[in-house]
Amino acid sequence: MLNIVLFGPPGAGKGTQSEKIIAKYKLTHLSTGDLFRKHLGEGTELGLLARKYMDEGRLVPDEVVIGMVGDKIKNTTGTNGFIFDGFPRTVAQAQALDTLMAQNNMSISGMIALEVSEEVLKERIRERGKTSGRTDDQDESKIQTRINVYLEETLPVAAYYESQGKLEKINGIGTIDGIFEDISKVIDKY
Repeated sequence: MLNIVLFGPPGAGKGTQSEKIIAKYKLTHLSTGDLFRKHLGEGTELGLLARKYMDEGRLVPDEVVIGMVGDKIKNTTGTNGFIFDGFPRTVAQAQALDTLMAQNNMSISGMIALEVSEEVLKERIRERGKTSGRTDDQDESKIQTRINVYLEETLPVAAYYESQGKLEKINGIGTIDGIFEDISKVIDKY
C-alpha cells in the first residue's frame, strides 16, 4: 500500500495536488478538513467543537482528530492506500498516526512537503477566500495566525519524518502540472 503524507502550510496547494495524486495513483483522500466539514454539516457534537477551534484559527485537539482518522482508516476497504492531507499537524499526531497504521498492518511510505514563501501563501489564501466561503480565508489576522501555528506547531512534523528518512521537499511555486510532475517523480520511487 502507498500511504503518503502531503505536507505544507495553509495555501501551499495540498488540496489541488491531492486531487491529482488521487486520480493518478487511486488513493483514498484523508483530509481532516473534509472530516471536520462532514461533522459540521451534520451538526454533530464533534463538529460543533471543531468549529470553535477552526473559527479561531487554532488546531483541533489531537484526541478528536485521531479518533476521526482512525475511524476512516478502519472503515475504508479496496484502496491502494491513503493520502493524508492536513494531517498530521503535530509530532504527537504523527506518532499516533504511526501507531494507527501499525495496528492496521500499514505504514507511511513518505512525506512530501510543499515549500512556499509566506507572501505567496497569504496571496493564495486571500484569493481562495473570495470563493471558498471560509471565514479563516478572509481575515488577515486569522490568516497570519494559521501561518504562525503552522511554523510553530506543525513544521516540526517534517523533522519527525525526516528522522525516519521519509521526507521529500518539493518547490510549491510554479505551475500546477509542473509541481505535480515533481511530486510524481517522488511517489514513483516509493
